[in-house]
Amino acid sequence: MFDTKIAIVLCENLAGWQALNVTAFLTSGIVAQTPAIIGQAYRDAAGNVYNPLTIQPIVVLSADQETLRTIHRRSLEREVVTSAYIEEMFSTGHDAANREVFAQFSPEDAKLVGLALRADKKIVDKITKGARMHA
Repeated sequence: MFDTKIAIVLCENLAGWQALNVTAFLTSGIVAQTPAIIGQAYRDAAGNVYNPLTIQPIVVLSADQETLRTIHRRSLEREVVTSAYIEEMFSTGHDAANREVFAQFSPEDAKLVGLALRADKKIVDKITKGARMHA
């Protein structure tokens, strides 16, 4: 049904709260990149209105640090824009501080804990090869 695929890849050793937090942040980056993936508002039988959601499923995967770095490298090589979250961002308290700490690291030394990408299905599958479904 969709030509594209959205995948989030989390470092496998994150605490539950960290995995949920990183997933939320990474998803917001994908939505910001492509606002057209947001559908219409939801309404329940009583007429209450709820926020719209993405129109396509999101696959959540996990990987060890080495595989996550490989996935990051592949996304850069293929020029697929990603959402990225690094370990140091857990200790900041706001967006400007997140960007400041993120800017201190290169792809080679960043302690990635999560990536998200949206691209052609085949490209996403090639980039995320080695990751497995998150449990």
